[in-house]
Amino acid sequence: MKNMISRLVVLTALVALIAGGASGVKAASAKVGEAAPDFTLADINGQSHRLSDYRGKTVVLEWFNPECPFVKKHYESGNLPRTQKGAMADGVVWLTINSGHPGAQGSYNAQEVRDWLKTHDATPTAYMRDEDGSVGRLYGAKTTPHMFIITPQGELVYQGAIDSIRSASKADIPKAENYVTSALRELKAGEPIAKANTQPYGCAVKY
Repeated sequence: MKNMISRLVVLTALVALIAGGASGVKAASAKVGEAAPDFTLADINGQSHRLSDYRGKTVVLEWFNPECPFVKKHYESGNLPRTQKGAMADGVVWLTINSGHPGAQGSYNAQEVRDWLKTHDATPTAYMRDEDGSVGRLYGAKTTPHMFIITPQGELVYQGAIDSIRSASKADIPKAENYVTSALRELKAGEPIAKANTQPYGCAVKY
């Protein structure tokens, strides 16, 4: 009887651990239509960036892994660099975040990141490592890429995929709707975001 009770206690603990995630982290608090959770991360040059310091500007958060085939699709084709440059030319702040744990796939050092960004013509406002995964979990980032858009007033107005075709094929890009570009255009025009929540696709974030 005592052994049975012990086994039940262990089983209950395992179920609770699985339900709460491997690290027991609470559910994401970022929700479209609500204030975007504040956070602070250092970029690869050692400069600290606090989300709330960008109040007054539209901010895009991009979850990233340089070795993910879906990320490669959008960078090697030029799709994400074009999206990024178009947004930033319009005054948007673009923060690229890698929430992979140290040693995970795509866990590049600072110089490797600089080389990768230069090779792929990427120019984010900042590239930041979130090695403990706290910011990724705060936002519920599931895939690379996973995109978020925050208004100048600090409201989260978009979360989801970069575009409408869930594939790793570059050939699909011209046929897809770029959700980020559409949402930024609607936001600038003062219109409601037509597709504010979409299903992200890509590689799982390597927490």
